[in-house]
Amino acid sequence: MGLFSKFKDGLKKTRETFFNKIKAALSGSKLDQENIEEIEELLILSDMGIETVNYVIDELKERSENYDSPLKALREILIEILKVEEKNIELNKPEVISIIGVNGTGKTTTLGKLAKIYNDQGKSVVLAACDTFRAAAIEQIKEWGKFVGVEVIVQKQGADAAAVAYDAVSHAKSKNKDMVLIDTAGRLHTRRNLMEELRKIHRVVSKVVPGAPHEVLLTIDATTGQNGLVQAKKFTEAVNVSGIVLTKLDGTAKGGIVFAITKELQLPIKLLGVGEKADDLKPFDSKVFVNALLESEDGEVVSNGLHGEE
Repeated sequence: MGLFSKFKDGLKKTRETFFNKIKAALSGSKLDQENIEEIEELLILSDMGIETVNYVIDELKERSENYDSPLKALREILIEILKVEEKNIELNKPEVISIIGVNGTGKTTTLGKLAKIYNDQGKSVVLAACDTFRAAAIEQIKEWGKFVGVEVIVQKQGADAAAVAYDAVSHAKSKNKDMVLIDTAGRLHTRRNLMEELRKIHRVVSKVVPGAPHEVLLTIDATTGQNGLVQAKKFTEAVNVSGIVLTKLDGTAKGGIVFAITKELQLPIKLLGVGEKADDLKPFDSKVFVNALLESEDGEVVSNGLHGEE
């Protein structure tokens, strides 16, 4: 199944609940006040956020006369919001990716699916089980390691997370591995501060491989809507997040949160979770995403994917 079809299936609830109605409201050649108010309300209900909705409405009013239809204007506005400039990253082997976020957002599952993506590309991958406070997370990573066929570096429950990360990156470097994927805690069951723990992990791995972690991916559960955005702001204030992994998009009708995240955080969405299968984690593409949302297939691709992905 192609990327457009995957996104289209994953966005079914959002499209049927809100964006099909928005398309209907914009079906004419002109905008009027009644249409604008209806669109504004639908965008707010889709969890796009007031700040982003105001921007979209203002731009729509200004641009609509320059397009054949207001719908085309909306399409371009939404695509532009999702295009966030990415930082240039100097990669040193092994490439290290740290996956962060609160518990329940799909961090460990994302790590496993990402391991499969890279393994399928022929890259050698090491997984680091640094959520040492949850036995379930450690066991889950072991299972993903077996399923994908990659190495897992693990210590006993309650071990120092930074020590596990150090061991994993050191091992990968000595064995000339391509990738290290680090799972992290979403909360700590001690008095230790979660953000300090994450910063410590990142400091330790940078001593082994300069510039590591090369990517810090924040997982956000799409079903939590604006709460997910609040969580994201706390993480981005504490660590140098390079991109977003939005999970469980197929489980919510409020897919407008995608636009709120990129507009308010100015971070690119790198990966999108559109299902539970191992191949349901996809590199994000702004144009394909908006086309799928508005059911308007188009061949051009503008990707925010991770390094090495096609």
